Amino acid sequence: MTPIVSVKDVQKTYDGGFEALKGVSLDIRDGEVLALLGPNGAGKTTLISIICGIATATSGQVKVGGHDTVDDYRAARSLIGLVPQEINLEPFETVMNTVTFSRGLFGKPRDDAHMERILRQLSLWDKKDAQTKELSGGMKRRVLIAKALAHEPKVLFLDEPTAGVDVELRRDMWETMKDLKSHGVTIILTTHYIEEAELMADRIGIIAKGEIKLVREKEALMAELGKKQLVVELSERANGIPESLGKYDLTLSDGGSEIVYHYDSRKDRTGITRLLNDLQAAGLQMSDVRTEQSSLEDIFVDLTKGDAR
Repeated sequence: MTPIVSVKDVQKTYDGGFEALKGVSLDIRDGEVLALLGPNGAGKTTLISIICGIATATSGQVKVGGHDTVDDYRAARSLIGLVPQEINLEPFETVMNTVTFSRGLFGKPRDDAHMERILRQLSLWDKKDAQTKELSGGMKRRVLIAKALAHEPKVLFLDEPTAGVDVELRRDMWETMKDLKSHGVTIILTTHYIEEAELMADRIGIIAKGEIKLVREKEALMAELGKKQLVVELSERANGIPESLGKYDLTLSDGGSEIVYHYDSRKDRTGITRLLNDLQAAGLQMSDVRTEQSSLEDIFVDLTKGDAR
């Protein structure tokens, strides 16, 4: 299947020699939600800016819907909606006029029914006649999304869309994203909220120091990189791991009240049953047992250690 967005060997070097992107290649599938994670300064916004035609790559090629973003800029840009990090709205303009104006910038004819659908979808219809300066921060972000959707794009870039939004509004916006995806919109999401990526994304991309570290299906990433551990709570604190248990990958934690066993859940035999028997044989009494698995946050931190600036 031809990707809706194709990035090939894109490099961006600024005056002074700073290399923001180092030969990035990335294919984005039609209709998917791709979460792009990375520390500050990793190159997320630079990459989005180049795809959207706001910045120019030093080298490489980007196509959107088969259109080269340099040679066929207008056709490529017409397929893209962008919700930037910064809230920059005309304070004295109404919500309806703000969104309608954005549609006109792309040469689209007036469509009141479409404007109403967008505003209702984003819970903005009752605010359509309000000036944007009267809105809360969360509502202003919704207006940014409405502006980005006004010209009916196929691809929507959300650059930190829920930054500074309270938990309730954040969850409402997640529902909005799910609805957009159900209508065939491809979404590329940059976020600092690991929960957001875990909940929303079909695939996860991790970028650090201008390089794509990996792109994986979310479930495959968790299975491939996620570590699992068995935590055994002891009835009495232990001073150390008995020598008879030296063959296991064990650590003592919480002041000696827990023994943690690290294992690979993909193996046919985890050794858990044998471990529990050997713990009893060593005279250690258990009060509880639980399993834990690395979250996407743990994986992200492991992959980007030393890469944040």
